[in-house]
Amino acid sequence: MTSNTENKQVSRRKFLKSGALAAGVAATGTVAMPNVSRAETVTLKMQSSWGASDIFQDMARQYTDRCQKMAGNRLKIEMLPAGAVVKAFEVQNACHTGVLDGAHTVSAYWYGKHKAASLFGTGPVLGCDATQMLAWIQTDEGRALYKELTQDILKLDVVGFFAMPMPTQPLGWFKKPVSTAADMKGLKYRTVGLATDIMQGMGVKVTQLPGGEIVPALERGVIEAFEFNNPTSDRQFGAQNVSKTYMMGSYHQAAEFFEIIFSKRKYESLPAEVQAILEYGAEAASTANYTMALDRYSKDLQGLIKDDGVSVYRTPKGVLQDQLKSWDAVLEKLNADPFFKKVVDSQRAWAERVAFYYLMNAADYELAFDHYFPGKLKKA
Repeated sequence: MTSNTENKQVSRRKFLKSGALAAGVAATGTVAMPNVSRAETVTLKMQSSWGASDIFQDMARQYTDRCQKMAGNRLKIEMLPAGAVVKAFEVQNACHTGVLDGAHTVSAYWYGKHKAASLFGTGPVLGCDATQMLAWIQTDEGRALYKELTQDILKLDVVGFFAMPMPTQPLGWFKKPVSTAADMKGLKYRTVGLATDIMQGMGVKVTQLPGGEIVPALERGVIEAFEFNNPTSDRQFGAQNVSKTYMMGSYHQAAEFFEIIFSKRKYESLPAEVQAILEYGAEAASTANYTMALDRYSKDLQGLIKDDGVSVYRTPKGVLQDQLKSWDAVLEKLNADPFFKKVVDSQRAWAERVAFYYLMNAADYELAFDHYFPGKLKKA
């Protein structure tokens, strides 16, 4: 980096003597000081795990747009959709090997490497919602456990940040309403992460697929029912064209988040201020993502009901209770792994304190909704 003022030195006496000279020095100083704006532009190649038209890709761009604006012309990020370089489930490996500089994904997509990965997005429901569990990840303890898993245990050359406390994911799309857990037994069903274990424990036949492969799998009969994430993505997939029964509310994935990862080698080669922008840009995107989600998910849910003829049901309490029993069995088995147990124990301690505070203190929002919109909510 060079400066226009490196060879211009003005004595304090001359500076005080001439106001005009002082103004000139101030003007040249404004050119010299912001070295960030004059530095060479850093270009990063990122890929998401989402289709080009999916709302998640819009959310990924909310992240990159904010980072670029905060960096001025110091940073340019190319955010590619799933499949542009590697498949949706392969972005972590691509970051590890340096094929990609970064990725926008979810941890459930690599839980095959270590089931504790799913605890950073599709873990047990201990009483906390997604916002509260994202807060756990952002604590020093949560960050340290994620680093221990990725860098110390799995020896991955990645660093990662989390964003967007996702609203509870629906149980999914079915040919007829689900009244009891027995209605799901034997169904060929799509989900990912530890939700796979939970549903298998309830007698469901599970297939793990990226979002972009769901509709083709439905058309081929590979799956009969599925969940992905939200009304907007589901409507974009065309789920309403193959099913008219949408079950809302579930414990299989009640607190998931985006995982934004970078090649550790690449990230550490960047100037400190760019590293900070990439890290804290995730926090800025989290708010923007959540705002977009509430706006568009709610609109598309109404569109599914009013325009597409979809019947929406709350998942019955009995099914939710059976999900919790399945979670108990899965946790008992997986807690044999010391690291998995360490993460769950940390989450339990957090939930016992944080969820207690929230549930004791939170207003009864359902009561208020029923007061102003009587009869709107359907009771399962």
